Amino acid sequence: MTQLDPVTLVVIQNGLQQVCNEMDLAFCRAAFSPVISEALDRSDGIYHRDTGELIAQGDLGLPVFVGTMQFSTQAVIERARNPQPGDIYIVNDPYLGGTHLMDVKFVKPFFYQGKLFSWLANTGHWPDTGGMVPGGFSANATEVEQEGLRLPPVKLYKQGVLDEEILSIILSNIRIADQRIGDIKAQAAALSIGEKRLTALLDRYGADTVEAAIAELKARAAQQMRARISAIPDGVYRGSAVVDSDGVVDEPLHIAMTVTKQDDELHFDMTGSSPPCKGPMNSVLATTKSSVYLAVKHIFPDVPINAGTFEPLKIKDPDGTFLYAKYPRPVSGCAAEVSQRIAEAVFNALVQAMPDKLFAAPAGTSGNLALGGFDPARNRAYVMYVISGGGYGGWHGGDGISNGCSTIGISKTTPIEVMEQYYPVLFEEYSLHEGSGGAGKYRGGFGVNYTIRLRRGEARASMVMDHGRTGPRGVLGGEDGGLNTVLIERDDSGQYIPPHLSKDQDIAIKVGDRVRVSTPGGGGYGEPAERDAAAIERDIARGYYTREQAEARFGRRAAAE
Repeated sequence: MTQLDPVTLVVIQNGLQQVCNEMDLAFCRAAFSPVISEALDRSDGIYHRDTGELIAQGDLGLPVFVGTMQFSTQAVIERARNPQPGDIYIVNDPYLGGTHLMDVKFVKPFFYQGKLFSWLANTGHWPDTGGMVPGGFSANATEVEQEGLRLPPVKLYKQGVLDEEILSIILSNIRIADQRIGDIKAQAAALSIGEKRLTALLDRYGADTVEAAIAELKARAAQQMRARISAIPDGVYRGSAVVDSDGVVDEPLHIAMTVTKQDDELHFDMTGSSPPCKGPMNSVLATTKSSVYLAVKHIFPDVPINAGTFEPLKIKDPDGTFLYAKYPRPVSGCAAEVSQRIAEAVFNALVQAMPDKLFAAPAGTSGNLALGGFDPARNRAYVMYVISGGGYGGWHGGDGISNGCSTIGISKTTPIEVMEQYYPVLFEEYSLHEGSGGAGKYRGGFGVNYTIRLRRGEARASMVMDHGRTGPRGVLGGEDGGLNTVLIERDDSGQYIPPHLSKDQDIAIKVGDRVRVSTPGGGGYGEPAERDAAAIERDIARGYYTREQAEARFGRRAAAE
């Protein structure tokens, strides 16, 4: 620890955070795509000039990007040759510290007074990067090339000038290319804002003082995390989670999680998980590690986020499993779905040691639905990407939240009014998936129901979701949450249910056809028979259950009316 004045230290800590927050805001306000501007599927951060380690990340950034952007920045550092002020590297290669191909990273060297001080980086979810199906969520892909355009670290901007040749290669390999330039310029503009704000911070306090603060903040975060871990009883804790299928082979994938608490460290071992799979539910190593990081951060939310936060977390590389994907394994489901199963396995293991800190499993799916087609009224193609909320798990102090965001992000569903303005669709329903929370002393929160009807043209629907066969797990006697369901209603030929239930691709949609989705509820916490009778009565009064349903689910009569 340094002798830096504590007031100065906290001001610099908040200043670094504010730099990232302003990058986040600039990015989402300037972005063209609703998935970024409205759903907030993006993140910005500051990274160490030599190691690529995380210094600060915006409050509004997705948690799953906490670790992956650190790894992708490291990949750029390893490959960068003579970086210059104004350079921006673009990369989305999953095997170089990435997630799926739609998460595109921009990484920029930040110079102060002529010297490289740090790297600025951001990630934005592009609605399309090419591949077999609009939106990139190919449920049946068997190699990464089928999922879209894969970019190693290359300079898209050279000393502030956009490289038109590289841009033309990118735009020639993705759908709705004319609309992507808005997102590209927004992503670059966010990094420019970061340069200005970080320069102002350094001008005020000096590079040496800020450097000292960064080092101390890292040491303190590690110290705080170790202190939290020390309170967990020493021991070996085992948990598990299940992925419905990989989209190609109709068999479940299992995650076996062993967490060993020793002194002030947690050791994570996923040996025994399912082997690499044929379909796109493999997870690259960066996403796997980041999933463990975000799971622990869920448990200890008060520990600040920087590289020190992760030091006491020791993760054994799960080589030989589907959680350590190597080229050319497809990975479109890794960040949005498999990452949440990994987090669930961590929760499932540690709830045994910390029942007052943990909770039943949340909905655990981002509900990725892409609808791509051509709008004849506007004479242009489109790709609509929908993410949806679900129920949180019950916890020792109360019921789970309904329609909460996914485990791995703060992303929210794009307002349906915005989607109806952008795309030729009508949302005929958007409601709570009542009764979908697992029963327990504290029940799980509810998912949502929504129905989309195509109004014009023709389209193709693809989805990569999960929890279609097994609901989010209840704990300590609580029941599992409700299932994710997908139903296509044909205007002229009946209904279609995807064979893999939560995963399918390239489903033809005509005018009048409807896509109906119900998202999972969270798991229940504690024995259902221990639920307070007044709470059961309140649920009945709100229409969540009929009296008969409530009495069947909770095994007791509600309070007298």
